[in-house]
Amino acid sequence: MNSDRIEKEVTLRAPLDRVWRAIANSDEFGRWFGVRFDGPFVAGESVTGVITPTEVDDDVAAAQQPHAGKASVWQVVAVEPQTRLAFRRHPYAVEPDADYAAEPTTLVEFTLTETADGVLLQIVESGFDAIPAERRAAAFEANSGGWEAQTNLVRKYLQLGERV
Repeated sequence: MNSDRIEKEVTLRAPLDRVWRAIANSDEFGRWFGVRFDGPFVAGESVTGVITPTEVDDDVAAAQQPHAGKASVWQVVAVEPQTRLAFRRHPYAVEPDADYAAEPTTLVEFTLTETADGVLLQIVESGFDAIPAERRAAAFEANSGGWEAQTNLVRKYLQLGERV
């Protein structure tokens, strides 16, 4: 088992441009992910995200509630239209009184590939080996389960169509 990176993938049955919009538009991303951003995803810029309940699953929204209102900075690394979105952030930064600013960040990459069955979304988060030892295992475990849940949330979001 690799302790430095989490890898998840899901095939989404939607057109590439629709999947890209759900990933790269910060407002749409926030609806399914469960975060409200203060601006768009622009390579080389940072946005602040505040945890909010997801709009696509009531059970997940309830589970997110204890962390609602927690803010974190996401440094956008790459926005490559219909191919890749990447950003850096502090993993599992949910303790209300903790200051994570001095800690290293992980790199999260969303990569899209058209297939015969739809669009393959690959999510990779790497850099956990640099996280302080006292937080590393908890952050890795929480984010591994979190990315599994997010693959289901983005699928649900896209199934809702334009109604969201």
